[in-house]
Amino acid sequence: MMTVTGRRTTGAVALWSLVLLTAPVAGDIGSCNQAIEELDPALFFAEKQRVDCERCLDCELQTQACSAACAGAPLPAGFDPGCYPLAQDGEVCLRALRAASCDEYARYVDDEAPEAPTECNFCPLDQRPGGP
Repeated sequence: MMTVTGRRTTGAVALWSLVLLTAPVAGDIGSCNQAIEELDPALFFAEKQRVDCERCLDCELQTQACSAACAGAPLPAGFDPGCYPLAQDGEVCLRALRAASCDEYARYVDDEAPEAPTECNFCPLDQRPGGP
């Protein structure tokens, strides 16, 4: 006959097994069960250029980066070697750009030392295979 302590232990193990086995897997968090799809660089960079121009005009920013975006400068052909962002990454980045304040956007299109929101830093140098 099983003791009360034995039943509690069995119940606790069963409960934790259920929690661990039904938890989201890596990559599912925040993706709303979207299929894993690599970010298309042509589509992403074209949309980012459009957002950059729109935000530069809205914020009345006059930098070389703004001029290039609004003039339709040539787009990068792809991401850095070894960098494979997902479509969800691009969506989050573009959303962050659209939501940025004008002060933040001025830093993003600064001609001397442009920054990027963390949401757009798909493959930081220190996280690439082999290090910086």
